Amino acid sequence: MLYCSNGGCDAHSIRGREAMADKPGTGKYALITGASGGIGEEFARLLAAEGYQLVIVARNEDQLNRVAGILNSKHRATVSPIAMDLSALDAAKSLVQELHTRGFSPDVVINNAGYGICGHTLDTPVEDYLNMLDLNVRTLTELSLNLLPAMLKRKRGGILNVASLAAFVPGPYMSVYHASKAYVLSFTEGLASEYAGTGVTISALCPGYVMTGFQSRASMDEIRFIKMAPKLTAEELVTMAWENFKRGDRVIIPGLSNKFSAFAARHLPHHLVMQVLRRINKPAEEAYIHEQA
Repeated sequence: MLYCSNGGCDAHSIRGREAMADKPGTGKYALITGASGGIGEEFARLLAAEGYQLVIVARNEDQLNRVAGILNSKHRATVSPIAMDLSALDAAKSLVQELHTRGFSPDVVINNAGYGICGHTLDTPVEDYLNMLDLNVRTLTELSLNLLPAMLKRKRGGILNVASLAAFVPGPYMSVYHASKAYVLSFTEGLASEYAGTGVTISALCPGYVMTGFQSRASMDEIRFIKMAPKLTAEELVTMAWENFKRGDRVIIPGLSNKFSAFAARHLPHHLVMQVLRRINKPAEEAYIHEQA
């Protein structure tokens, strides 16, 4: 994730007020989407090391098999890949059915799959934005709502939805992406409040800039902000996020600089925030940014 954002909540992680009956780490089955690289792959590595049995999902079958092969050889946990384009309209339904067929009911769901489009908004076909919304919003929502009931019945487990600092403010040159992440944050916080005290943790992860390699692929390395931005590796991000998730935090903003940026943006005049974001988000050239695998 790239950009400083206006905080729609306190910049410090917001911990759920009600204690969980069981922390999400007590479950041993997890589903991770967008797990063929970057943040999703790091979550798979961490959970496999903790002994979770994993189903990992992504569109890139070769990369997904690479991740599964490495983790199956290093850990006792079984890591099962499912190659699937989660932006397809029936993808979430098909995935849930496949999990049911396998008898796999996840204790933890990490909805990481998603991507962003950067550039002059009208230079991108409308269909591309709709495809992004299907992945960032529709699939995440379907998976969350279809897999939550079993967790509530067991009174344990959790859902971690990957949002962004972009969720806190509109984003010129990335307006649809920012809006999609604002939905993820709002949806997750609302769901977390509704089911507080059930033993199920529901959290939104809002990272800032993370070094996952997608910037180079999108020709974004020469943007001044990227050169100056505080940087977290995917491993650092995931380690912090997982600890906060197990602690029951509802909104997770890893890294002091990201917390400060969100806090500062929240308290600055909105018009000034928008001017800053317009400068930050303006690309050197139109680029597609695939933020998660």
